[in-house]
Amino acid sequence: MNMFEVEQFLTQYKEEMELTDSWLKERMNEVRNNHQFDPSSEELIFGARVAWRNSNRCIGRLFWKSLHVFDERDLEDEREIYEALLRHIKFATNNGKIKPVITVFKPGVVRIWNEQIIRYAGYETEKGILGDPSSITFTKVCQALGWHGEGTHFDVLPIVIQVDGREPSVFEIPKEYILEVPILHPHYKEFEELNLKWYAVPIISNLKLSIGGVEFQAAPFNGWYMGTEIGARNLADVGRYNMLPKVADLIGLNSSSNSSLWKDRALVELNIAVLHSFKEMGVSIVDHHTAAQQFKIFEQQEKEGNRQVTGDWKWLIPPMSPATTHIYHQPIANIIKKPNYFYQKAPDYELYLK
Repeated sequence: MNMFEVEQFLTQYKEEMELTDSWLKERMNEVRNNHQFDPSSEELIFGARVAWRNSNRCIGRLFWKSLHVFDERDLEDEREIYEALLRHIKFATNNGKIKPVITVFKPGVVRIWNEQIIRYAGYETEKGILGDPSSITFTKVCQALGWHGEGTHFDVLPIVIQVDGREPSVFEIPKEYILEVPILHPHYKEFEELNLKWYAVPIISNLKLSIGGVEFQAAPFNGWYMGTEIGARNLADVGRYNMLPKVADLIGLNSSSNSSLWKDRALVELNIAVLHSFKEMGVSIVDHHTAAQQFKIFEQQEKEGNRQVTGDWKWLIPPMSPATTHIYHQPIANIIKKPNYFYQKAPDYELYLK
């Protein structure tokens, strides 16, 4: 137990919740007497929300106070943890009106092996890669654990849960829990031929939540998508679905010369299709210009709260037309504050890849 981090967090909690000095003294004495810091439900909610506020790589922090926290620290049974994750998916999806949600499990005991709770599989085949290339290794792990996909470009991977170092358990997500959006274009009907789609809720599950020195290795959380995450990265990156050449060919662009800017034009049309498709289905999404404007409001609110605005500039600028946003033109301090979410060492896959 790191008493410095505990006191730092509880002092921040006291100040922002407008509690008394005597409360802080009593709480610190309680921690010392118990020889451990076990955040109360109220402290956990505050910590998870402030961790979002402190997330330097997130442009969507304006809504940090709206994060809904499910406290599931009492669960140690794999199936019960799986059922809690299904509750998370259903609550967050909210028929398309996405809600920001985090589910926190017992620290040092529960681990979720997925990078995201919902993600598509990737297969190496004789005809090339099928599905998402970034998922190839984890797909192999799932197969070694007994899972078999349908062999399409958009097979949803199962959830892999490990408790207390035991053999990991594999659970399929029922299809009715997964809201997916077919990607169509408002002007180019030919987009139907690409048979693209994407899932509605990005639930990050490979980061740990750090609150007062306590590290929660399983704390999956979500907001909603910014359009470029799908249209300029997931579907466009060469190391992902690499759709720009197909989009260019589909809409008749000359891709024989870089100077024709065919990649840029294809990228714009793909992003238009993503935003159009989500909005047509009534699924929450934000374009990068609106997200940047929202971040500006967040900056103003932080200054009014006498808090330094921090951020990782290269992550905050959108991957498309970044110079059209104010973020591109200003410096920002990449100072790490806690509570926060941090990358952690991946589970040991090697046993299942031999």
